Amino acid sequence: MDQRLNSSWWALRIGLGLAPFLAGLDKFFNLLTNWKMYLNPLALRLIPVDAGTFMQAIGVVEMVVGIAILTRWTRLGAYVASAWLVGIALNLVTMGAYFDVAVRDLLIALAAFTLARLTEAREPAAADSFAREQQMARQNAA
Repeated sequence: MDQRLNSSWWALRIGLGLAPFLAGLDKFFNLLTNWKMYLNPLALRLIPVDAGTFMQAIGVVEMVVGIAILTRWTRLGAYVASAWLVGIALNLVTMGAYFDVAVRDLLIALAAFTLARLTEAREPAAADSFAREQQMARQNAA
């Protein structure tokens, strides 16, 4: 991968890794917002647990996705985050509320998709670089 793209990849990786992790953690404390207000009333009728418990389960999923993005599963975590954010946006649109948040989440989903694609482009370059280093080490040892 072109080294000029490396700083963009890191910015997306750190931002898209920390944000879901911290939002997921906040599902247990509600310091940033009252997360339950973003739940579609239809969903509340369908889920077998109360809204608080459901949001905490969502929080665990978000923390796992954030950790995946920040570790060796960046590509997978970014694809999951992208799909997850589209789902959240659809939830808000079908509620008929929080359209501004839905648009923001769609843009963040696009950023997560971009991170996944950049990671795909970056991984073969990293593998090629590792292979070249190994070959050079073998040549120097001989």
